Amino acid sequence: METDHLEKRFGVLAVEKGFVTADQVVEALRIQVMEDIEKGKHRLIGLILLEQGLMTLPKIDNVLESMGKGLPLLKEQ
Repeated sequence: METDHLEKRFGVLAVEKGFVTADQVVEALRIQVMEDIEKGKHRLIGLILLEQGLMTLPKIDNVLESMGKGLPLLKEQ
């Protein structure tokens, strides 16, 4: 299946930029899915990585800007 046209996901870009490892993204995804199932709560991968101390707000913003989705509320003041 050709995927060049698909938007890259947050975790893929964060790994490509060297901010986190693939294993760290997989663990964050596991946490996200478990919370979805057990608590009906959906948290964004970037926020999970932030809470784990694996990414900073500027790095999250950098990834979001690469995706064309910069969120001003995540910017440090």
